[in-house]
Amino acid sequence: MFQYFIRKSFYGLLVMMGVVSIVFMLFAILPGDAARMTQGQRTDVASLEAVRKEFGLDKPKHIQFLLYINDVSPISVNDNDSASKAKYNYFSLFPVSNEKVLVLKAPYLRRSYQSQKKVSDILWETIPNTAVLALASMIFASAVGILLGLLAALYKDTWIDRASMSFAILGVSMPSFFAGILIAWFFAFVLGPYTGLYDYNPFNGEELQLKNLILPTLTLGLRPLSIIVQLTRSSMLDVMKMDYIRTAKAKGLSPFMVVWRHALKNALNPVVTAISGWFASLMAGAFFVEYIFSWNGLGKITVDALELSDLPVVMGAVLFIAFLFVIVNLLVDISYSLLDPRVKLS
Repeated sequence: MFQYFIRKSFYGLLVMMGVVSIVFMLFAILPGDAARMTQGQRTDVASLEAVRKEFGLDKPKHIQFLLYINDVSPISVNDNDSASKAKYNYFSLFPVSNEKVLVLKAPYLRRSYQSQKKVSDILWETIPNTAVLALASMIFASAVGILLGLLAALYKDTWIDRASMSFAILGVSMPSFFAGILIAWFFAFVLGPYTGLYDYNPFNGEELQLKNLILPTLTLGLRPLSIIVQLTRSSMLDVMKMDYIRTAKAKGLSPFMVVWRHALKNALNPVVTAISGWFASLMAGAFFVEYIFSWNGLGKITVDALELSDLPVVMGAVLFIAFLFVIVNLLVDISYSLLDPRVKLS
């Protein structure tokens, strides 16, 4: 298990390096001047040069890339002075030269070009909102999807099966942004505004409004729910044909015990994969859903940063999502061996 964990962690590190390289190259070739975005169109040349020097934008692109990799890497080479130690909060490993030292530190995501806030602080302000939305959507999609898929498999070729599969096909065919527009348009007139996790009260400040999760959750969970229905039905039908299911029935076990204890548990592997993959995708930023419902989440701040050429914020969000995918995939692989003893880690 330990060797498997180390190997997968190394592969995950390579994935994150590839993601950083691709995003950085895209920003290098796309038009736009981050320094001018911060100062406006009427700024003078001296101010622009000062901003470029402050953020290192005056250096060649390949030097900028290497400096960024050095900042986000947990093991890096930094200046051996009090200012650098206060900035990166590192632990010195051993000196490289009189002025440089090899250090161990937390990844430094730099500061936003626009707000001057630490990117890590910006992410921590928005990640909980997206996490709540994604978690609520996946709980809704998993509970309803597994139930509908199970019913469709147990009552194959009946109206229950046909209704469940028709709903699943409709959900897969309808993009989230289109479903969000329809749901927001309809319920805005019927049930009132259901947007944002917090409402502002002039006397008590921000107040948690869990009812505002309803519409974004329905919108975001519709597509994964549809796929979970189809996967659960297909997997259950395959498992119900297995020899050990016939043996369990021959022993006189009740239909409930056969389905719950033997069939469903072994049919959940593809469903677990789908759930984990969708959760990571939803955390990657439900861009359209967050915009439609004014949800201040990771996707919304990423889009705002793209419009303003705010590379540190975009890169920080992308790195977080890449890290999330690596962790989720690792946990899914480990869960396989727990759900099904026949699966061995190698």
